[in-house]
Amino acid sequence: MKEIFKKMRKKLHISPQAMILISFCMIILISGTILSLPVSTVNGKGIRWIDGIFTATSAVCVTGLSVNDMNSVFNLFGKTLILILIQLGGLGLITISSLFIILLSRKINYYTKKAVEEDLNTDKIFNIQKYVKNVIFTVFLIEFSGAVFLLFEFSKIFELKRAAYYSVFHSISAFCNAGFSLFSNNLSDFKSSFILNLVISLLIILGGIGFSTLLNIYRYFSKKDKKLTITSKLSINISLILILIGTISIFIIEYSNEKTIGNLSFLQKITASIFQSVSVRTAGFNTISLVDLKDASTFLFIILMFIGASPGSTGGGIKTTTIGIIFLGIRAILFNKENLEFSRRRIEWNNFNKAIVLFFISIIYIAIILFLMMITEKNIEFIDLLFEIVSAFGTVGLSKGVTSLLSDISKSFIIFTMFIGRVGPLTVTLVLLPKKIKSTNYKYPAENIIIG
Repeated sequence: MKEIFKKMRKKLHISPQAMILISFCMIILISGTILSLPVSTVNGKGIRWIDGIFTATSAVCVTGLSVNDMNSVFNLFGKTLILILIQLGGLGLITISSLFIILLSRKINYYTKKAVEEDLNTDKIFNIQKYVKNVIFTVFLIEFSGAVFLLFEFSKIFELKRAAYYSVFHSISAFCNAGFSLFSNNLSDFKSSFILNLVISLLIILGGIGFSTLLNIYRYFSKKDKKLTITSKLSINISLILILIGTISIFIIEYSNEKTIGNLSFLQKITASIFQSVSVRTAGFNTISLVDLKDASTFLFIILMFIGASPGSTGGGIKTTTIGIIFLGIRAILFNKENLEFSRRRIEWNNFNKAIVLFFISIIYIAIILFLMMITEKNIEFIDLLFEIVSAFGTVGLSKGVTSLLSDISKSFIIFTMFIGRVGPLTVTLVLLPKKIKSTNYKYPAENIIIG
């Protein structure tokens, strides 16, 4: 059987990138259909198939957008299935399947290693067995620790059994940057809870910083690695800068807005601003009303969601390192420097080229989807549609309250956008475009084009 699949793969020329796309599509179709069945809902009548697919896509792409109220529509089975999808999506389907192969003591071939490398966005291919084990162990340890701390908060309002389930659900949802909550108003009732705000924020940061960076930090402090990698340094620096910018901006812009943080105490305003700044880039949790945000805050949220998390993480967006490389390249060009430099290291210009390509592919994609949705959704404001699309693309899950108002056509656009955001626009592009570099035996004469 193994040889048959191997021959089929070679015959069909399925690349690691294509395998990732196929695995996500299959799990979305199967789980989405199950979620639409009566067995998954409270009323025993089921939901529309498109809504089931939407919810499954949102879960496995760790987005958090939903056309239904999680708590009132889905029963325990439905909620648990969504939780499993969140965990699968956060870790990567191929990564999970590779773990089972490792546990069964079977060898992972080069092709599978390459697929896991693409799935986790890492270059640790030659020690992939150990790397996968470390990732899984680290993830479960962090999620378990988060659930324990959240239990102290939820046990105040629920009996122990229900509190434990809520703790596990929100811990996994936070670390995987999914943003799904079992509360109808997300986490708005907990804006004054220091424990919940701190724990959820830390889980989001740890999940969004990237698996390779997490392991690199651990090995650095345990003296196993002599230094942090350049990717780790750039990811951490850009993440901290974005959190700081977001916190200060939200605090200043929304300070007197009574519908968001205006009625909170000074300390609660700071806490809410930090929490929302951390959550807005990747996670999708909210403790303040997003519908009542000022336009400046809405625009800031769109920018932060577009940037997203760090590479190899559970979050989406164009990634912190991408925006970091772009700024380093712009600085080098403006100051007429020959090389990109960061932390006393030279970065190849090829990285800048890839970052620019990813940036513009993402911008063009969002512009096309926005244009199409503006045609189909004439009763929804432009800024709200853009917010929804970027939230889906960045697999964030925040919404201005328009998700349930979308037509089936627009829901399909959002489903596809969540899918693109999770697997990565470059991954999709690599699947569609030719793999071989076309070389020629000649070069045309060089010319300069006037810029600006």
